[in-house]
Amino acid sequence: MAKISSALYDYQSNKKLFYVSILTSPTTGGVTASFGMLGDIIIAEPNAYIAFAGKRVIEQTLNKTVPEGSQAAEYLFQKGLFDLIVPRNLLKSVLSELFQLHAFFPLNQNSIK
Repeated sequence: MAKISSALYDYQSNKKLFYVSILTSPTTGGVTASFGMLGDIIIAEPNAYIAFAGKRVIEQTLNKTVPEGSQAAEYLFQKGLFDLIVPRNLLKSVLSELFQLHAFFPLNQNSIK
């Protein structure tokens, strides 16, 4: 995970590339712990199951009950974990708008003349 995060940092910081992370259901484990949450924009699909570990694993490890729905995209969106929740049928148009906006306001300030 450290190598992926480091490489992604290089792309985002030094090369000024725009990184959009799209989380589908299920998104768990290493993806959640690393590159899935490092995007400039993080998009989740509706009702997606997103967690670092599964409910059973958390409950067995911590000996606590995980509240129902606490690993759903809508709950996590309310907590500020994502930028958008977009259904798959609208994803293409939303991504198109994001990339057009990025082209208009590039991260690389040297490209503005």
